[in-house]
Amino acid sequence: MQYTHLGRTGLSVSRLCLGTMNFSWTTEKPDAFAVMDSAHDKGINFFDTANRYGRPHSGVTESWLGEWFAQGGGRREKTVLATKLYGAMGDWPNEGKLSALNIRRALDASLKRLKTDYVDLYQFHHIDRDTPWDEIWQAMEVAVQQGKILYAGSSNFAGWHIAKAQGVAKARGFMGLVSEQSLYNLIARTVELEVLPAAQDFGLGVIPWSPLQGGLLGGVLKKEQEGKRRLEGRAKETLDRLRPQIEKYEALCDQLGHAPGDVALAWLLHQPAVTAPIIGPRTADQLDSAERAVELKLDAETLKKLDEIFPGHKPAPEDYAW
Repeated sequence: MQYTHLGRTGLSVSRLCLGTMNFSWTTEKPDAFAVMDSAHDKGINFFDTANRYGRPHSGVTESWLGEWFAQGGGRREKTVLATKLYGAMGDWPNEGKLSALNIRRALDASLKRLKTDYVDLYQFHHIDRDTPWDEIWQAMEVAVQQGKILYAGSSNFAGWHIAKAQGVAKARGFMGLVSEQSLYNLIARTVELEVLPAAQDFGLGVIPWSPLQGGLLGGVLKKEQEGKRRLEGRAKETLDRLRPQIEKYEALCDQLGHAPGDVALAWLLHQPAVTAPIIGPRTADQLDSAERAVELKLDAETLKKLDEIFPGHKPAPEDYAW
């Protein structure tokens, strides 16, 4: 496994981040534990979760991680743990978003479920347009002083959200955001307009979610032909719309001799500011292909061909102006 620093910090994280959103949905607890053990075996030290993940109710996924940590063996010590808050955890007022009150309560609840006394990376799952940044940062400063969090990150922010957050943090003498978790893959490249440039300028590591765009970049046409996958509804509509591009993409991957999912992950690892794509394996075996992607080097000609199939964006304003 390869490692890099998370943004401008000195924190070393693996080039792949283990996502846990599937836990309790498509992955049962014994398999989830096996996935996490296998991730450590492969050198993946960066795990991502959220207080809202899990069924039949929010908090289940964090609780599973807590049970896994409680087994000992250095599991917690070896893990750079990232979780998130924003979505409501109940029906009563102040059980969601980023008020100082909810940050305090949500963090304490997450720590209890995770069976740990601190979180390495505490992330805002969404922008809160109703809470001023001075209030948000004051609450986070207290959490840092208490030793409950080490770093703050964002998710699904626009470029100007990052800029505003960092401006207020700087005025307070606070480190501010060190990472941004965004939808980013060969198909979904909107963040190249302003989010990636903002992240680079302010020293944030980018953590792409949905790196295979819901499986569309994971060899979906071949799986469809083999009867291993059948898409319906919105997913089928998206595939039908993108079919010509995906046909070209899978043909290119065949020429390269690499699985489409490996190429999609490797492409992300070649992009500026990207720290670690989030992978969400349902079983331990599915980690193998992700591990191969870290070692896969794409030459300039291949990167050019991928851009021709899935055109991206230049930074704004050059993308739409001179």
